[in-house]
Amino acid sequence: MAKETVYLASKPRYEILDGLRGVAALMVVAFHLFETYSKGPAFQIINHGYLAVDFFFVLSGFVIGYAYDDRWDRMSTWGFFKRRLTRLHPMVIMGTLIGAALFFFQDARMFPNIMQTPLWKFLLCLVMGLVMIPCGAGLDIRGWGELNSFNGPNWSLTLEYCGNILYAFVFRHLPKAVLALLCVCSAFFTLDLTLGWDVFGLFPDGPQYNVIGGWSLNAQQMYIGFTRLLYPFLCGLLISRILPARRSENNPSGSPIHLKGGFWWCSLVLVLIMSWPCIGGRQAVPDGIFQAISILAVFPLIVLAGAGSVTTHRWSTQVCQWLGDISYPIYITHYPLIYMQLAWAEKHPDAPLYMHIAVAVGVFFLAILLAWALLKVYDQPVREWLKEHWLKR
Repeated sequence: MAKETVYLASKPRYEILDGLRGVAALMVVAFHLFETYSKGPAFQIINHGYLAVDFFFVLSGFVIGYAYDDRWDRMSTWGFFKRRLTRLHPMVIMGTLIGAALFFFQDARMFPNIMQTPLWKFLLCLVMGLVMIPCGAGLDIRGWGELNSFNGPNWSLTLEYCGNILYAFVFRHLPKAVLALLCVCSAFFTLDLTLGWDVFGLFPDGPQYNVIGGWSLNAQQMYIGFTRLLYPFLCGLLISRILPARRSENNPSGSPIHLKGGFWWCSLVLVLIMSWPCIGGRQAVPDGIFQAISILAVFPLIVLAGAGSVTTHRWSTQVCQWLGDISYPIYITHYPLIYMQLAWAEKHPDAPLYMHIAVAVGVFFLAILLAWALLKVYDQPVREWLKEHWLKR
């Protein structure tokens, strides 16, 4: 039987890692809501919420290695891409459609291009967003320089797709020693950003001492984006390769870290990292060191702890499952609501404090409800249909 005709059932999931993905996704939503009122990175509440993206990439590398490394004798490259598209792309489409539907409700001074958008450009950007083609400066219909003007977080999914392509054609063929070497090389680029070395001279206005960026189609932003992808993704993949060799009867996961209440301890560490205030002010080496340690060391350790620990109570398992279920839908659909919150806050700066709080809290819970509803009535049914009519053909 040809590899293309073989359908491989999904492997058992790491419940704690699913739950941690959900915790990080909720922190992203909160980060964006507070960002509306921030004077800048040094003053942001939930200051390091953007590091959730780097954590997602560690999880992605680990999960892809775990799910697919031992299946290439029964799975073609196209079969791999079909599985990844089935998992990711339905919500990419939905996030873009929601962003397009709400686009003109977001008109504000901070989005100067919205009301100057001609129909042809609107439709072209919509089609490009639906098929995940990045938009350059000439197709920026919002004014923020995003790869997808309808749904900003699509930039990280674009990088996720790039990571999947690199895995299928390059990384899966590499032995652990070479992956480890690539991790070290990729760590250099992370340090180049966070410590302000600017070895390649891409920051003429001075080093930024952080990893913020990756959402525009220019050399500087692409460098930031691929730097944020490579070390975390490769590190997660390397962890997934190392653990099977360490498995034993007494250590079925192979992880050297086992924590009682592992989900809660790991969640606490994630929340602390993403909430920690900016250290030393904006564009400061101390904060860059904090980010480098988080990305290069702490996030991989959290993945090891999540993989090596188990939930011991039914309700903990249910919490992890629920968080894992909504993690991707909420991440990929919440930002059109944030655009509207940004526009409302700009137009009503003198509104009473309780109104601003009510809008922010309302958006937070609306994002959760929307993600849950889309998961149940759209994402899961569509993926099941694709599995039956596309993957199993």
